[in-house]
Amino acid sequence: MAQSQGWVKRYIKAFCKGFFVAVPVAVTFLDRVACVARVEGASMQPSLNPGGSQSSDVVLLNHWKVRNFEVHRGDIVSLVSPKNPEQKIIKRVIALEGDIVRTIGHKNRYVKVPRGHIWVEGDHHGHSFDSNSFGPVSLGLLHAHATHILWPPERWQKLESVLPPERLPVQREEE
Repeated sequence: MAQSQGWVKRYIKAFCKGFFVAVPVAVTFLDRVACVARVEGASMQPSLNPGGSQSSDVVLLNHWKVRNFEVHRGDIVSLVSPKNPEQKIIKRVIALEGDIVRTIGHKNRYVKVPRGHIWVEGDHHGHSFDSNSFGPVSLGLLHAHATHILWPPERWQKLESVLPPERLPVQREEE
């Protein structure tokens, strides 16, 4: 009986040691390096969720790539919604600070993106709540860079940073 109790104590002790090491490592990884997220809605069609409401893409979000606020035109990024801080949205970066962008339905036809901000839009303009609604977005709201589609399996792919030719900034700030 004493031997079985000793085995149980060793097992519990080993489990606790592993648990108290693994949990902080996992939390740090998910917070600082990468995580996965399900993309809902039609705002990024056809790049994400091309099947509409029947399916949702699951993407890999790379936190590490945006740690220094280094984003490029065409990147698909996750960010905290400027209108609802409880919600994260996923959009494409159209313009960087200093760029002049031609808007789609914004109160001003042209907007110069201020320092420390980006202009983001969904690929499906008619169904996207984006910078055309709320204006330039602070870089501080960046959450992650979407790099790959992980699910469904038939859509596994790297997400390319492409900017549609019709959405090029009117004037670019020198990089």
